[in-house]
Amino acid sequence: MEKVTVLWADDEIDLLKPHILFLEEKGYEVHTATNGNAVMEIIKKHDFDIIFLDENMPGLTGIETLVKIKNLHPNLPVVMITKSEEESIMEEAIGSKISDYLIKPVNPKQILLSIKKNLENKRLIVEKTNSAYQQEFQKIGMRLNENLNYNEWIDIYKQLIFWELEFDSSKDESMVEILKMQKLEANNLFTKFYEKNYQNWLNGKTSDIPVLSPTLIRKKVIPLLSLNNPVFFILIDNLRYDQWKILQPVIEENFRVTEDQLYFSIIPTVTQYARNSLFAGLMPSEIENLYPQYWVNDEDEGTKNNFESELLGEQLKRITGKEIKYSYNKILNYTAGSKFSENINNLLNNKLNVLVYNFVDTLSHARTEMEIVRELAKDESAYRSITLSWFEHSPLLEILKQLSGKKLHIVITTDHGSVFVHNAVKVLGDRNTTANLRYKQGRALQYNKKEVFEVRNPLDLHLPKTNISSSYVFTRGYDFFAYPNNYNHYVNYYKNTFQHGGISMEEIMIPVITLNDK
Repeated sequence: MEKVTVLWADDEIDLLKPHILFLEEKGYEVHTATNGNAVMEIIKKHDFDIIFLDENMPGLTGIETLVKIKNLHPNLPVVMITKSEEESIMEEAIGSKISDYLIKPVNPKQILLSIKKNLENKRLIVEKTNSAYQQEFQKIGMRLNENLNYNEWIDIYKQLIFWELEFDSSKDESMVEILKMQKLEANNLFTKFYEKNYQNWLNGKTSDIPVLSPTLIRKKVIPLLSLNNPVFFILIDNLRYDQWKILQPVIEENFRVTEDQLYFSIIPTVTQYARNSLFAGLMPSEIENLYPQYWVNDEDEGTKNNFESELLGEQLKRITGKEIKYSYNKILNYTAGSKFSENINNLLNNKLNVLVYNFVDTLSHARTEMEIVRELAKDESAYRSITLSWFEHSPLLEILKQLSGKKLHIVITTDHGSVFVHNAVKVLGDRNTTANLRYKQGRALQYNKKEVFEVRNPLDLHLPKTNISSSYVFTRGYDFFAYPNNYNHYVNYYKNTFQHGGISMEEIMIPVITLNDK
């Protein structure tokens, strides 16, 4: 390993000989300069890993030298050393992108710490992260073998997402692979938990029931309507919990997160079922029975979510017994988002304003169909990154900024998540079978019962029964359905894409966030 090279510039450099000897004994190669002009001459001839720069030197000042260094080497770490504690000098140095700021007199250990912080920071973080996860790995593994309830599953999933985001920063591929294996194990066990308990939740046969799609608005939104301030309910279609966590720091620049929770989507985890259920406050078969004019079955032609506003209105009347003044807007493109942003002040007289923002779902579909988007979002880490990039330049962020400073409540949520699939399971059905890769609904479906969660009687799970012989089957974890005809082509095309409709932690456990103004 090559020695770390240090340049130390100070007009009293001879007085710092003990410090320099200390660094050399630690294995660093130290060069010196006594003024700013000398610094610029030296760095044109030699490469350095870090520079220590006295702020008060004759000729070029430390700040002036710093600017010249950054023009030549923008990413070279520079540590400013000064006798002055004046705030203006500190601010000027920080604004010029220094890496650290030390006040004289400095001792050798301060210098050593600054070097480690700037040059070995990444390595030390990786080592600390790896060590911490290795300890957590065993704890999580032991917990997975316990009889977990839904709250404990939420806690497990949050822990796994925490470590996933930690390894995004460290880029340690070996640890990422270990985490993937643990997530696979967790997903396998979670699907068993969900399948075992789901029907009991729907039928109220247990008191331990999570918030589900049809109870979300009743439990998380309607209580806020009794307060004085208007409520903005923002649904970002197909937003996973890990995606929320990378958006959170941007949102927290203007808002305080008062609740960061997960609720459970119904199955199928697709917009037609989960989002209609959310806005209606009912299960799909109940919507079909009570409001047949608002329900479109899988086999029927037409858009499946044209009546979300009407279903919401019916739910509000049913639960509150009042006529709630509300607005409903669906944003499908940048222009519509900008137009909504311009109209926000006109919505503040409403008790409830609903905004459905359809970008993340579009991204997941585009990633399947478009080669360039596949390359940009080649894995889950990149998928998170592209989501953040979109958000930082989207009208949605502008909308949130405009809502900042106003007396109101904001709930951010989604209807379902998506999962990065890579394992194909075979299914056979007739031409009326649904095209979704994570669930199939149809007649005379053929499959391996061990590979799927089958629902022979859809009404058991409050799902519409379009035909007397209709049934549903759902994939689990990272599986997706493939037809035997042209099997290899089908598998190669859809492998490593983001899909939804089935049962996995990523699709089922999804964020519901409450914000208040700072």
